[in-house]
Amino acid sequence: MKWPAFFATVILATLLTGCATPPPKDPENLCSIFQENRSWYTAAKDTREKWGVPVHVPLAMMYQESSFKHNAAPPMEYFLGFIPTGRASSAYGYAQAKTMTWDDYVRETGNSWSSRSNFSDAMDFMGWFIYKTHKINGVSKWDARNQYLNYHEGWGGYKRKTYNQKAWLIKVAKKVDDRSKRYAGQYRQCQEDLDSSWLWRLFFG
Repeated sequence: MKWPAFFATVILATLLTGCATPPPKDPENLCSIFQENRSWYTAAKDTREKWGVPVHVPLAMMYQESSFKHNAAPPMEYFLGFIPTGRASSAYGYAQAKTMTWDDYVRETGNSWSSRSNFSDAMDFMGWFIYKTHKINGVSKWDARNQYLNYHEGWGGYKRKTYNQKAWLIKVAKKVDDRSKRYAGQYRQCQEDLDSSWLWRLFFG
């Protein structure tokens, strides 16, 4: 590789790495998450306004799915312990959205330039999914437990109650619900400060 091309490759890689937002330092506190990443609050509010989804529910689900890692993916599987055969599923990104479901989202919303590794797009995707869960299975947008069960099992699986055969999943869904309630309480404490900051309004609207 010639030197100019080499340096161009290094610079591009550096820029792409710099664009990735690291996970929040205190993911257990919703106020800290938004104070650290103000653009995430914009995305959360946009999702609330567009899909009628409360701020705390998709954030609690996203924490469980990816720990807020933009490039999260299922572990690689191996044949004979050392030959890579691929990942367990196509889930990827902040929302751990599977390729087929993401394609459905893109087709229905027209968000063709969206990316699963972009926080705003991932939030919009989760808002869309929670909205559709409410429409299809009648689950409240505030019901983090049953929203998560739909998210994990799919709308058909939830109708068939496949989660009843997965004790571990019931426990995880309760964990998501508990975190959602904590997030909601925290948000009530800092929402006014987040919304009233003149710098916030100036730069993020």
